[in-house]
Amino acid sequence: MPAAETVESPTIAIVGGGPAGLMLSHLLARRGVDSIVLDHRSRTEIEHTHRAGILEADSVRLLVDTGVSDRVLRDGDEHEGIDLRFSGRSHRIHFKELVWESVWLYPQTDVFIDLADARARDGGDVRFGVTDASVEGIETDSPIVRFTDADGTPGELRPRLVVGADGSRSICRRLVPEEHRSAYFHEYPFAWFGILAQIPRVAPELIYCRSERGFALISQRTETIQRMYLQCEPGMAPDAWSDEQIWEEFAARLAGEDDLTLPTGPIIDRAVLGFRSFVQEPMHYGRLVLAGDAAHTVPPTGAKGLNLALADVSVLAGCIEDWLGSGSDDALAAYTGTALQRVWRAQNFSYWMTQLLHTTSGRSDGAVGDFAAMRQLGELDTVVSSRAGRTYLAECYTGWPQR
Repeated sequence: MPAAETVESPTIAIVGGGPAGLMLSHLLARRGVDSIVLDHRSRTEIEHTHRAGILEADSVRLLVDTGVSDRVLRDGDEHEGIDLRFSGRSHRIHFKELVWESVWLYPQTDVFIDLADARARDGGDVRFGVTDASVEGIETDSPIVRFTDADGTPGELRPRLVVGADGSRSICRRLVPEEHRSAYFHEYPFAWFGILAQIPRVAPELIYCRSERGFALISQRTETIQRMYLQCEPGMAPDAWSDEQIWEEFAARLAGEDDLTLPTGPIIDRAVLGFRSFVQEPMHYGRLVLAGDAAHTVPPTGAKGLNLALADVSVLAGCIEDWLGSGSDDALAAYTGTALQRVWRAQNFSYWMTQLLHTTSGRSDGAVGDFAAMRQLGELDTVVSSRAGRTYLAECYTGWPQR
């Protein structure tokens, strides 16, 4: 006989068990609000999906001060700045000197592990490996979430509110009727060719490099494994370049008048990442709220994706508490307004950083010579030679205060 359906009535149902969904569940629990988190992936699958991560100062404080974990302070690498490299020279943007803040190199995978461990420690109800999830009734006061648990048991949740934190391929996002939503997006004419390589650290902090051959990013992972990226054409196959060609391209883009050298070694992973900016408004409709990549995505140049997700749910937890206390939808509407202000700031910064450092093919209409390239170099020179320019970059990169 088929397993009997289980019907439960949590206050909040959270679809998506990545960092946004788990952090929201954690913050709600601290406010005495119960939730159930669902994710179609297994915990092991998420833990082995390696993703880089730069955490803003407030994201680090959120993890530490709310009792998730202080491991980021012990195992993460504090970065007090970045290098902008162009025309064969590196220029330091010293965050601590300019805005008295740092960022931390701490992979998103580790943020997930910390949050999953914290929810397990605190008795949180998080269910990985569910299938056939669906949401209905968001235009009523009684939404329903149906799913099949990892053990094959059909389940049904009847929460007061559904939160869609289910990433860039969100099923929840599409539940908002077309006539009630606006979508904004921008496709970029390039992608990133990313590798993991078994080499020692090239530099203590990130190097953002603009060259005539295209952008390159030198990041770190551990003392012996590094994550690095090259600008490439969209749709490029991960196996299009040999290891030798990859190292030659990195060397050519980093070449300059100083002694910066890039060691070579085995490449253990490669992938091509497409670029897209996307925002859906509003982030609240009926008994559905969106958070993180379900509502917006940014190109990785500005290191904003994970930080935006954490900032979203930091605001959302307080708005849900206010909504439960007052019964007024104004509290949920306030979430959309507050979150979107930060989202559009981050979109602007991510777009600016991307166009500042990436090259585009073709000449501008009516230009004599490569006007676009020379203008770009003029902008880079303006940024690094002006304290105001460096401060703007530092303030945006380290993040605006969370509300």
